[in-house]
Amino acid sequence: MRGASVSSVERVQGCRGRHPQHETTPMAAPRIIKKYPNRRLYDTEISSYITIEDVRQLVLDGEEFEVRDARTSEDLTRGVLLQIIAEHEERGAPLFSTKLLSQFIRFYGDSMQGFMGSYLERSMQAFLEQQQQLRSQMNNLLGQTPWSVLNDMTERNLEVWKTMQTKFFETARNTPGPAAPGTPPPAAGKSGTDKVR
Repeated sequence: MRGASVSSVERVQGCRGRHPQHETTPMAAPRIIKKYPNRRLYDTEISSYITIEDVRQLVLDGEEFEVRDARTSEDLTRGVLLQIIAEHEERGAPLFSTKLLSQFIRFYGDSMQGFMGSYLERSMQAFLEQQQQLRSQMNNLLGQTPWSVLNDMTERNLEVWKTMQTKFFETARNTPGPAAPGTPPPAAGKSGTDKVR
């Protein structure tokens, strides 16, 4: 099984070498990987079975792909990605602490769940942009020491995070949640209009 997997990766790399425009075509259809009831994964682009580690390599390579049920065509991509995360969290150095995972679980079903997903996505995007800026500055130090660049980037990162958190919690506070049973309506004298007056 492993031998077949390695040869599959080699064929993929060979295909990329013959078609350099493959990774830059914006309208290219995503690569389809079929998942069978026996949990085997079949890459339709190279017509070969692959392993979950091969799927992880596609993620690292920036490949656009979808994992679909071989019989129903149901999109299983998120489940496979979560499986990759779970396997790597169980070995090596995990990214998520037990406390952080517990906090994630508490958000499911909470009124803040919708906000948290978009907040984490924006936070990750901001982190990646800052990381790219750091790499650019490290390549163009112009007399600065690496530590001074790191300190500057750290300060800017903190400001970005503070701004995002402020906006996040302001939005959350201004969004009315479901009223508890038996809760009386707010008094007229405490409305926003009366406060402005």
